[in-house]
Amino acid sequence: MEKEKLPKDIISIAWILVLGALPSMLDTTIVNIAVNDFTKMFSISFAVAQWVVTGYTLALGIAVPFSGWLMKKYDGKKIFMGALGLFLVASILCGLSWNMPSLIIFRVLQGFASGLIIPTLTALIVQTAGNENLGRLMSIVGIPIVFAPIIGPVIGGLILQYLSWNWLFFVNLPFGVVALLLMQWKLPKFEAIDKGAKMDWPGVLLLALISGMFILGVTEGRESYFRATSILAFSAGAVSLITYLVYAWKKKNKALIPLALFKSKNFSAAFFSLFLAGFATNGPMLLLPMFFQNVRGLDVIASALWLIPQGIGMLIARPLVGKMTDKYGARLVVLPSIAITILGTLPFVFFDASTMQWVIWIVLFIRGIGIGGITVPVMSDAYVGLEKLLVPAASVATRIIQNIGAAFGSAMLATVVSSALSAKEATVSNIADAYHLGFITSLIFMMISILPSLFLTNKKAAN
Repeated sequence: MEKEKLPKDIISIAWILVLGALPSMLDTTIVNIAVNDFTKMFSISFAVAQWVVTGYTLALGIAVPFSGWLMKKYDGKKIFMGALGLFLVASILCGLSWNMPSLIIFRVLQGFASGLIIPTLTALIVQTAGNENLGRLMSIVGIPIVFAPIIGPVIGGLILQYLSWNWLFFVNLPFGVVALLLMQWKLPKFEAIDKGAKMDWPGVLLLALISGMFILGVTEGRESYFRATSILAFSAGAVSLITYLVYAWKKKNKALIPLALFKSKNFSAAFFSLFLAGFATNGPMLLLPMFFQNVRGLDVIASALWLIPQGIGMLIARPLVGKMTDKYGARLVVLPSIAITILGTLPFVFFDASTMQWVIWIVLFIRGIGIGGITVPVMSDAYVGLEKLLVPAASVATRIIQNIGAAFGSAMLATVVSSALSAKEATVSNIADAYHLGFITSLIFMMISILPSLFLTNKKAAN
């Protein structure tokens, strides 16, 4: 017997929510294509310009616990509209930025708002659909969620080609304003479920310091006259980490990321795998458009279009990954995916200005398949065998560490490339060598990620 069609009111609510989240989904990738232009417009190094991406991604992770706390304490409709409103204000400020420091600051604000929007979107769709309709509803709204990051660079390329860079951010306004009006008119209230919910403010502050200081330490260590700043940043990060461990030990399960989570082998393996995967997969996402523009001599639109084969590979892998994880366990899905990602990244160590374009496209397609098979199985494996009491904390922890890994990867690879570029004359060969070094760094971390992946679930062995 066929299931009844989804009610129209449920579908319309879901699409309004997706429309509201669309600008923040696009912004995860739309700016990547512009980093090369920023280095020229503001006369800055790649290592400085990458903070436009890194700051946004880092703020995404820091915002995750705020989203859960706000959703418990207040009406979900107000939270979503407030987060979208903040995102639009931040977008305006980004577009009006007068120098790179101001742009980075406003991008951090924009990233924080986006970090509130995405988890809130998921929570509201779950509440709207109910258990009986959730799978079908997610399959419908999941299409733009998957496609938005893929078409983001193409939209960014078109804007840079025909408009000024400011429109990378102003483009969010029409979608956002229409979404806000529809939300006010059509969305029902989503009542608070725990008005007495408390936020772990010290935990959030310490986690922000840990991640921010370590990333600052990496980026500031590229020049000798910045090394004192780098040492201070690493020291502050280390002190913050030790302080958090003591704090979490005393707070026990009330801590933002309780230490009890790490008693679970699966969670520990997933936690470190997500960090390394974020590093090794997202870092090259920043390098690739820069490589296409500076080594291959492509314009912004062409370099954006060259990223599409990687997106197609990710799309093809996505529907297979869930089924294979359920059948074989995360380990037997993640390890081959890591191998495929390495296979799809290694050739970039040798690619140069003369490499045939169809070879690059095939390699990117292969890389996309590999990337598409890593995050979802690792995320799901984090909850295997975990006490129900710790599941909400595990959800927060995995989302945070994934974004921190991505931010750390972008910063590390940008610093490696920037340092190599500043050490030699800017010939085509030397520029290519600098990017090769960045890809080698990402490969090293991808190979390290094999170690925690060995401790993920293996259902075949259990049988």
